[in-house]
Amino acid sequence: MASRANPVDTATVVREALIGKKAGLRGMAFELAMLTLLLASLLVLVLLLADIIGGALPTFRSRGLDFVTSSLSLNPDTAGVATGIIGSFGISAIVALVAFPIGIGAAIYLEEYATDSAATRFISTNIRNLAGVPSIVYGLLGLALFVRVVDLVGLGGQTSGKNVLAAGLTLAVLVLPIVIITASEAIRAVPGSIREAGFGVGATQWEVIRHHVLPSAAPGILTGTVLTLARAFGETAPLIVIGVATGFFGAAANASMFDTVTGPYTALPVVVFSWSRQSVGEFADTLAPAAIVVLLFVLFIANTTAIVLRNRYDKRW
Repeated sequence: MASRANPVDTATVVREALIGKKAGLRGMAFELAMLTLLLASLLVLVLLLADIIGGALPTFRSRGLDFVTSSLSLNPDTAGVATGIIGSFGISAIVALVAFPIGIGAAIYLEEYATDSAATRFISTNIRNLAGVPSIVYGLLGLALFVRVVDLVGLGGQTSGKNVLAAGLTLAVLVLPIVIITASEAIRAVPGSIREAGFGVGATQWEVIRHHVLPSAAPGILTGTVLTLARAFGETAPLIVIGVATGFFGAAANASMFDTVTGPYTALPVVVFSWSRQSVGEFADTLAPAAIVVLLFVLFIANTTAIVLRNRYDKRW
């Protein structure tokens, strides 16, 4: 009876025969090149962060949290980013209310209900194409459509539709394809055996989706939606196109909620853009880097939230 070959030795011999010394050297060279590019990218990132933090330190040392809680002002000694933060969170709230239900619902339909037909493949392809459209194009769409719609329905206020409502709808359309794609990928990653087990005990398709598929896909869906919201929070070009205030303004002290929502607004990325273009040196040299640090901190919190939610649902399910 012939002795059985050692599987470890056989695998080693086959691997060496397939790779060879020449291919092995090429692989090592490729790996070294990728490592070099990674380190170079990290070095550029570190230098940029060091330059921004270095410019922001004088502002935080002299003013502390007062910079975060103060409103816009022509005086660099009292100017802050509170107005921009409020505007950005208002826009993000509209994005979450509009884009997330529609995007997740569309993903459920495409993955669980729609048949594999030419029309479905056409829709999926166009959704992926829309995810790569430059953001300024969505700004033009918002200017031509949402600004007019908001004004026509009577929510335009003194800004004729160029308010936070139109901005939120514009950014909701911008991130909608990404929400659909990330949710579809998360739903598609759920094993088919989970669906079969639900159908095997007599559950309907909606019950299987509601109680088995969506809980299993929740970590991926939450991660994608939070990261998508972070992208909407940092967008600048669409807001400038649809008429966000890039200068300095102050809301009336006795303004109602309707006047606040339909009136002039700004966002944190636009504040950074505006201050970096000011002729007064303190705005561009110290206040703009400080606003960038605040923006990066908010985005860091959003990314951390996505990771925590993903890990929490991974442990639960």
